[in-house]
Amino acid sequence: MSIRIFWILAVSALLSACANTTRPGAVGINRSQFMMASSEDVNRLSAASYSEQNQKAKDKNILVTSGHTYDRLKFIANRLIPQTEAFRDDTRQWDWRLTLIDAPILNASCAPGGKITFYTGIIEQLNLNDDEIAAIMGHEIAHALREHGRERVSQAAAQNILVNIAMALAGPYGSAVSAANQVAQYAIVLPNSRENESEADAIGLELAARAGYNPVGAIAVWQKMLKATKDKSTPEFLSTHPSGETRIEQLTALMPSVEPLYKAAPKPPSTKKLQKG
Repeated sequence: MSIRIFWILAVSALLSACANTTRPGAVGINRSQFMMASSEDVNRLSAASYSEQNQKAKDKNILVTSGHTYDRLKFIANRLIPQTEAFRDDTRQWDWRLTLIDAPILNASCAPGGKITFYTGIIEQLNLNDDEIAAIMGHEIAHALREHGRERVSQAAAQNILVNIAMALAGPYGSAVSAANQVAQYAIVLPNSRENESEADAIGLELAARAGYNPVGAIAVWQKMLKATKDKSTPEFLSTHPSGETRIEQLTALMPSVEPLYKAAPKPPSTKKLQKG
């Protein structure tokens, strides 16, 4: 195959893989996404990884399946998940799952297809209230709604195409291929990952507000996170995530868009009251 034909086929594949996985919502997320990988493949592989994660936690006796903290998460998840239909219709068919792992880790996630994971560390070390848990969970669910995992896999596939093109053009010169890899890493992966995080912040804010949780909780989370990671965070220009200060500014700017949703939403009881009941 000639280099020109290879280039045409590669570019055609890239251009034909554009999609938008969600409706804009009140926060107005309307970016066209590059989706070369299939959602079925990504969801299947993610589900397998999620199961492996849970089995390892079970083997270490740190998989939490009951108790007050687990019940808190389950209650909040059951309020947030129905709100996802504001962004896409198919989530009612997703196999939603919730995992709590007893480990001192400041992290949570939601794998493609609705597989939510929380670590006790983020709840306990940040002393999260319900609004703050909802903000974090909404953010992680938003990653799944926007299929950011699938997008990253697609970017990796595109990177392989770019590398192949570079190899064809550069011949035996390995340094050219190495340069192509570096360009793809910084031009495709890092900037887009920051954008993905900002999208998840925005959609997560709306999900929490629609579920009746105060969206100001998202700002409180990042204020707490900044305090907890003081002198430990990576400078924004070297990170794949926006800085905490940037996130607070962006979330504050979005408040007028989601406050009417919060005011109109039925308010959930505190999980502390549920425990007493």
